[in-house]
Amino acid sequence: MGTGDLGASLQSHRASQPLLEVDHVQGPELPPGLQNKNETADSKESTPLFMKDAGLLDWEDDDAILDALRALEHEGTRAEAALNCRELGNKAAKANSWLYAKQCYTNGIAVLTASEDKWEQPADIETELLQLRETKEACYVNRALCNLKLENYRSATLDCASALKVNSKNTKAFYRSAMALLALGKLPEAEDAATCGLELEPNNRPLQEIASRIGGRKEAVEAITEKKRMEEERAYKIKLVLSNALQARQIRVRITDQSPNLEDARMHLTPDPLSIESTLVFPSVFLYPLDAQSDFIKAFSESDTIAHHLSYVFPLPWDSNHEYELSRVNCYMENATGGLIQAGKKLPLSQILKSGKVEVVDELIKIYIVPATSAEKWIEQMKSRQKRS
Repeated sequence: MGTGDLGASLQSHRASQPLLEVDHVQGPELPPGLQNKNETADSKESTPLFMKDAGLLDWEDDDAILDALRALEHEGTRAEAALNCRELGNKAAKANSWLYAKQCYTNGIAVLTASEDKWEQPADIETELLQLRETKEACYVNRALCNLKLENYRSATLDCASALKVNSKNTKAFYRSAMALLALGKLPEAEDAATCGLELEPNNRPLQEIASRIGGRKEAVEAITEKKRMEEERAYKIKLVLSNALQARQIRVRITDQSPNLEDARMHLTPDPLSIESTLVFPSVFLYPLDAQSDFIKAFSESDTIAHHLSYVFPLPWDSNHEYELSRVNCYMENATGGLIQAGKKLPLSQILKSGKVEVVDELIKIYIVPATSAEKWIEQMKSRQKRS
């Protein structure tokens, strides 16, 4: 049988094999010395996306190859020794012994890639070359299957790349690389590998199915990305409108690098955070400095008064002397220079803030509540403390 007849026969045999079988993976029709130079150039231009990583082009685990080579007996020709390893791997793969099958294929690759030739010389060089290429392609593509089963997805892509270097039309290599790349979340590369395979065999059902799965995953990822983009865009608009609302109301704000953890309590506009006409709401805290106590008000509207919130906070459970009553306390807020101003209990918060004397720091309104009888002494203590600092 001539080279052309042998190639046609092998090509026909390969086309009849399902993608997930490990037997009879067939290589190109011609040995290396008989390849057409133009075909080689074309194959470089159409390199699959996942193989454009330079690390894939010359990859091989040298230590594993050397270990495998030392364990082999040098009997028969190189092609016969490699074929024996391949057949052992096929039997192990059919029995789902993936680790052993992987080792058998690695042994075959060791024979095929060894620089030292200790095997018998073949009677027919051309037939030997064809068998070597066929077995090399098969060992790589079948070891890729083992790596898929063992969830070694990166290694599976490397083996597929090696198989495609031998035969750029190996649809099993495209299928298995697409599977591995999908598992790795590399969707553009996975889609490209499936597309390359379908260009060779448009009616290949496994490739159609993996292409569909990749398309579904891609749509899901795109939907998540779009949702995130829209959320980020909305958050930016909300922040911009809030800033404009504060400026329109002449309210001074400042953010420090020591902002307290307010959890989900934030300065915001309600009911519509995208409308400057909505009501401003602030997280606030009532501080009782003479008794080292405090009350947190999650939502203090700009239209609310201090008296409104004190009306439900009082009476205080720890106020055994009944010093904290609405008519018997004074309220104070810090101004921009660190001093104090007395805040009217019945004034809307917006009126207090728009005076420009009060600064909202880290989005939190702080209001000091002091019994009127102790207010003068406490103010003097605060002034003295400020001078020392």
